[in-house]
Amino acid sequence: MASSSTVRPSTEVVRRALSEFQITVSDAQVSQIQRYIGMLLAWNEKVNLTAIRDPLEILYRHFCESMYAAEAVPLAKGRLADVGSGGGFPGLPLKILRPDLQVFLVESNVKKATFLAEVVRELELANISVLVSRYEELSEELAPLDVVCSRAVGEFGAFLKWAGSERIAAGQVVLWIGGRDLDEVRKNSGWEWREPIAVPRSLQRLLLVGTRKIATSQSATN
Repeated sequence: MASSSTVRPSTEVVRRALSEFQITVSDAQVSQIQRYIGMLLAWNEKVNLTAIRDPLEILYRHFCESMYAAEAVPLAKGRLADVGSGGGFPGLPLKILRPDLQVFLVESNVKKATFLAEVVRELELANISVLVSRYEELSEELAPLDVVCSRAVGEFGAFLKWAGSERIAAGQVVLWIGGRDLDEVRKNSGWEWREPIAVPRSLQRLLLVGTRKIATSQSATN
């Protein structure tokens, strides 16, 4: 088996891929992406972090699509929680691209959370926490949040109710979803939804951004 150092994408390949998503990175950020991909490939042999095995596809699907939100939403700083982080997407790529973000990686699987903590340590990332928990059990550990994001959440209704609750008080939600889920998500009346943002190089994957609505009665008492 080839070592991770021989299969991770070159600097030129990383820059070219990100440029297709209108993303520019420093040499240090390229190095972090390469090291992260190497770790992901190595750990994936024993912990199922991603079904994608090809390094180039990992670069496009996990890194480029995650980082694209930083430009499209946009995201620059504030408190962000990545729910169901798994292999660290989108939270870790967003942290690499936007170091001023304070990031919480929420992952209930202990082995995956161990991997996330190792990536944080190896890449020397500051102001980032790995929380080994189901998101429903979290409140004061996170609140207040500027952004809650997820690529892996399944039950949108429960997730959006939690994110919009007073104990979490998220200002925005950012979801990576397929077109088939769009109508279901936009039925949630607790959020003001922007027009879906098409993800480059994809026919079906979308970014959906919602801003939390503040109830009139609640506003009157504040």
